[in-house]
Amino acid sequence: MTDGGAGEAELIAASVIPGVPDEFQRLWTPHRMAYIQAGPEPLREVCPFCAAPGMTDADALIVHRGVTSFVLLNLFPYNSGHLLVCPYRHIGTYDEATDEEVAEIGALTQRAMRVLKKVAHCDGFNIGMNQGAVAGAGVDAHLHQHIVPRWATDANFFPIIAKTKALPQLLGEVRKSVAEAWDA
Repeated sequence: MTDGGAGEAELIAASVIPGVPDEFQRLWTPHRMAYIQAGPEPLREVCPFCAAPGMTDADALIVHRGVTSFVLLNLFPYNSGHLLVCPYRHIGTYDEATDEEVAEIGALTQRAMRVLKKVAHCDGFNIGMNQGAVAGAGVDAHLHQHIVPRWATDANFFPIIAKTKALPQLLGEVRKSVAEAWDA
């Protein structure tokens, strides 16, 4: 029984919300379902950077296709808008790239930075390549350059203490905005 006051309102509100309230915050990351459904080692069977160009841009998260290289969103981003520039050729390290690939990787990196400044209003970037598993490359057999947008307010305790990264946009939304702005 309720007294008809605030207690009744709380019961009504609680009755329409499923689950038991607790002190935990939820970070909704539906894009990670593709990784979960692929199994524990999906990158060992197929190179994702070799497979991506054969898929639709939306399915592969590709925002631009160049002559020797392409740009796509990282499926497991450090921040929203985390892009990768990859040569089409399956090469492992930068010294294996042709002069044409090096030039296009550089040009696409610059273009990606300009587009991200426009659509994401970022304050800076982390740009780099991890070459080889020992250097931290998740896909060590296929060269790729990371372009990670950064904001003055993007770092908090989550990555350090909770080993959690809060991503405020879904990958499909980010891909669409970057792809639309690419040639604008």
